[in-house]
Amino acid sequence: HVQLVESGGGSVQTGGSLRLSCAASGSTYNCVAWFRQAPGKEREGVAAIHTGGANTYYADSVKGRFTISQVNAKNTVYLQMNSLKPEDTAMYYCAADRRFLCWGRNSLPEYTYWGQGTQVTVS
Repeated sequence: HVQLVESGGGSVQTGGSLRLSCAASGSTYNCVAWFRQAPGKEREGVAAIHTGGANTYYADSVKGRFTISQVNAKNTVYLQMNSLKPEDTAMYYCAADRRFLCWGRNSLPEYTYWGQGTQVTVS
């Protein structure tokens, strides 16, 4: 079992930046991802990282604006979000899994372990 704790959400104006953190503990995992869900919308996988090789995935909607990174010594994954837009407003969730492929061609698969979420509001 993997425990995940997100932090760093908040309210920001359009064009601003936020950095989300995901602290992980527990069982072995090799994939960590960030998902988001806005009210009335489907959950979207926005970024993922393979913790062994540090390869990354980004959804088209955030490419060039968001950066996922990790600090292995701290078992922490970050999501740096720049040039934020109102459409980025959502609850953001950190997720982890141990799997052969951390992402598909254009989307993220269902992950096993989830954090409680942190709210990001852009106005």
